[in-house]
Amino acid sequence: MRRPFVAGNWKMNLDLPAARDLAAGLVAGVPSDCAADVAICPPSIYLFPMAKAVDGSPVRLGAQNCWHEASGAFTGELSPDMVKETGCTYVILGHSERRNTIGPTDDSGRIWGESNEMIAAKVRAVIDRGLTAIVCVGELLEQRDANQTEAVLSEQLSGSLATLSAADCDRLVIAYEPVWAIGTGRVATPEQAQAAHAHIRSRLAAQFDPARADEIRIQYGGSVKPGNAAELMACPDVDGALVGGASLKADDFLKIIEAAAASAA
Repeated sequence: MRRPFVAGNWKMNLDLPAARDLAAGLVAGVPSDCAADVAICPPSIYLFPMAKAVDGSPVRLGAQNCWHEASGAFTGELSPDMVKETGCTYVILGHSERRNTIGPTDDSGRIWGESNEMIAAKVRAVIDRGLTAIVCVGELLEQRDANQTEAVLSEQLSGSLATLSAADCDRLVIAYEPVWAIGTGRVATPEQAQAAHAHIRSRLAAQFDPARADEIRIQYGGSVKPGNAAELMACPDVDGALVGGASLKADDFLKIIEAAAASAA
């Protein structure tokens, strides 16, 4: 059985005192024998203080992004080795806010416009450094309404994971984040989430092999809250959550973690 995994993507939120308070609340609330893996992904400037804040606890650390080169003239970027030196275990890659997924009524990706090829290079570099990549995929509302969800997910998966072999899957997590549900309050129904996750697992089986695909954890992300977490994580192919706004409040995030742990029972 796949062990549930819940990660909090803090995005560009919180000041340092608030981040420390939030981390302290999570450290106090996540039991040492928690049946789910837990990580926080703060802004990069907070990685070192958050590593200290969660040291000795079950809470792990993740970065929100990194560059694929080991060093060089890349002002403002972090290499995978730099990320690893902060104490990180995970790196989020291919988030819709960074992808070049621009739709008629959506401007996600308009700032960075990262391609599948760029994401694939980052995934390769992160895994080569012994980190685990959380690779995000997801469709726009226009694509879902046009019945293109499976085609979009297939294209993003094949492109973003193009550099990987089956042996790399131990350091791979997929996060299905329908763009239309991120930060909108609108959430995929359990049936929609399960259908998308099942399709993702079938594509992973085709790209690698069925046994490996069955081991890869697929998180759901998109307006996950305490009130819907248990229902979502009861789905057979939903192995946890990548949580945005609800991860900024310790009580809410802890309830989501509890739901994930209960799903492992």
